[in-house]
Amino acid sequence: MGFFVRKQSNRRLGRRELLDVKARSALVRRRRLHWSALAFGLSFGTILFVYLAWRTINWSLDKLVYQNPAYAINRIDVYTDGVISPEQIRQWSGVRPGQNLLALDLSAIKLNLERVPHVKLAAVERVLPHTLRIRVVEREPLAVVYAPYQRASGGFEMHVLFLDEDGYVLPPLCRSQSAAAATEFAEQYPVIVGIDPAELMPGKRLDLKTHRNLKAALDLVIAFDRSQMVGLDSLQRIDISSAEVLEVATRRGTQVTFPVSDPARQLRRWHEICELGRRLGRTIESVDLAVSDNIPVRWVQVRPSQTDHEQSKHNHTRRRDV
Repeated sequence: MGFFVRKQSNRRLGRRELLDVKARSALVRRRRLHWSALAFGLSFGTILFVYLAWRTINWSLDKLVYQNPAYAINRIDVYTDGVISPEQIRQWSGVRPGQNLLALDLSAIKLNLERVPHVKLAAVERVLPHTLRIRVVEREPLAVVYAPYQRASGGFEMHVLFLDEDGYVLPPLCRSQSAAAATEFAEQYPVIVGIDPAELMPGKRLDLKTHRNLKAALDLVIAFDRSQMVGLDSLQRIDISSAEVLEVATRRGTQVTFPVSDPARQLRRWHEICELGRRLGRTIESVDLAVSDNIPVRWVQVRPSQTDHEQSKHNHTRRRDV
């Protein structure tokens, strides 16, 4: 009998322990569900709050700032150091009167302007409440190049293009784009020949590291404008076909051979030879400055009938009109 009593007692004890375990498990599950629901509710509430706050801020900015007529543009001030007309710069900027000043992306406007081949640098700023200010630094043409283009009717024609000091290929500005006249002033710039026409694409920058002679030709043009030769003669044509020298023809008919280095020094030597010729009553027909010593010079006797006025008509003063 004692055996059966102990056995029944053990069974009751086991059932109580099992019930206790189940009760504790249920309690743990309820607590987990409670905390999970609480965490979900807090997360959802936070997300909803952030979303509503974001929408409220956007709505407020739109109504109070970006769509506020108090900040509508009624004036676009344009400043440039060159010949491009202010109206053309306004058109390139893509900004129209009436747009909201604070809603503009100034960096995008600056990028649009600097994509234009003729624009070297651009700065854009807001002047509250109604003014947009644009400042432009233009690329200055130094020389002319000619590129063949095929006509729609067949055949080819030569188009005038310009090069600046950085090697950018600039198309000519038409009269509506420029505050000054356009392609008829191409003759005021020296012509550079010897460049592959396939490389002369408007807006493209020629690599002056690989085009060594082109870099030398542009440096020569810059150095000439700063030299004592201004007023005595001017550069008309620069042939860069040779690998070692630049063959230059001037507007007075002189043929000058330049080395590809140190143009300022070569221009001083040329000026000294011109001064010697003036004292001797002669002009230079050709001179080879690529020779370091005993420079070969071919002289022409100055005609008595050639007056200073007749000589001065060949003088060249470059303008920035393109």
